[in-house]
Amino acid sequence: MTIKDQKELVQAKTSANYHHGDLYSSLLTTATKMISEGGVEALSLRKLAMHIGVSRTAAYHHFKDKNDLLIAIAAQGFVSWKEQAEQIFKRKDASEQEKYQAFVHYYVKFATENSAIYQLMFGGTLWKDKKSPSKLKEVAYPSFQFHLEMTKTWQKEGILPNSPKTLRLAQVTWATLHGIAQLVIDGIYADTSQIDEMCQCAVDLFVVSNEE
Repeated sequence: MTIKDQKELVQAKTSANYHHGDLYSSLLTTATKMISEGGVEALSLRKLAMHIGVSRTAAYHHFKDKNDLLIAIAAQGFVSWKEQAEQIFKRKDASEQEKYQAFVHYYVKFATENSAIYQLMFGGTLWKDKKSPSKLKEVAYPSFQFHLEMTKTWQKEGILPNSPKTLRLAQVTWATLHGIAQLVIDGIYADTSQIDEMCQCAVDLFVVSNEE
């Protein structure tokens, strides 16, 4: 038996040990780790399959190409972001202002600790020329809609100003947090204390003062 035959046999046995859902999950988890460590250019379905120990056919069974895989990674990022944001929004042990402050710090922390995924979620790789696929929009848009709902609630609670329309305020606050996060991701700001201070400054700028 040649070395090639031996590899194919190992791959076939390994692939057989995966249940359908398990392999998809493993491919997604490993691919996410690969781009986190080496960037999008470090990822390919061939390398991914070799890394896990399955055939390329098995990988292509779940993702038609690299772009399809990147879409799945970004979609997973949006789901994770929204789930954690919802936990902040639904807290019973915090005031609305404390929730908003936690959300601002959480946004920047999520972006900077998951920079490769975050840039995939909001960068030009998948969104350039407005050609992003509908299945990514189906996950991404509800995330922004949730941000819009949080903004509207905080306006009603008197935490955020009522004067701008909710949509515009949500867009501006989002753009502000995205800008802070991107500066950190690009290495312009790296000091933790500076990052925390910028987040707090954003909170202080947007939150309505209750002082008479």
